[in-house]
Amino acid sequence: MKIILLQDVGKLGLKDDTVHVRDGYGRNYLIPKGYAIAATPSAKKMHAENLRQRAHKEEKIKIAAREVADKLTGVDIIIGAKTSSSGKIFGSVNTIQLAEALKEKGFNIDRKNITLPEDQIKETGNYKAVIKLHREVMVEIDFEIKAE
Repeated sequence: MKIILLQDVGKLGLKDDTVHVRDGYGRNYLIPKGYAIAATPSAKKMHAENLRQRAHKEEKIKIAAREVADKLTGVDIIIGAKTSSSGKIFGSVNTIQLAEALKEKGFNIDRKNITLPEDQIKETGNYKAVIKLHREVMVEIDFEIKAE
């Protein structure tokens, strides 16, 4: 079954992609949840027209995302955490703390768009995170975890 995705679906595709899925997955999950519509000829025509109209707006959004990415590359982010004498963090550092640190620097980025190399960071040190600003614009930033 061919479907047109109405929003990003993890491990399947991004919004506006036309993908092939199994019939049951499409009919019983994706379409009823509003994640997709069946790729009928009329739906394809409407989708193509919507994409043409949205292309100009999308380009402006992409340019704005690139500007934010350029600003993010030079930002030093330091996150303080309570640690033991051996450098282990009590608890862990995750995307929530990183999003708050970015907000303090003037960048309003949703934590869902931040990907850490590990699920939970439990030691002090330097790490890298990937921030997805747009479907085509991703930036890798460095941040440091220091003991408070």
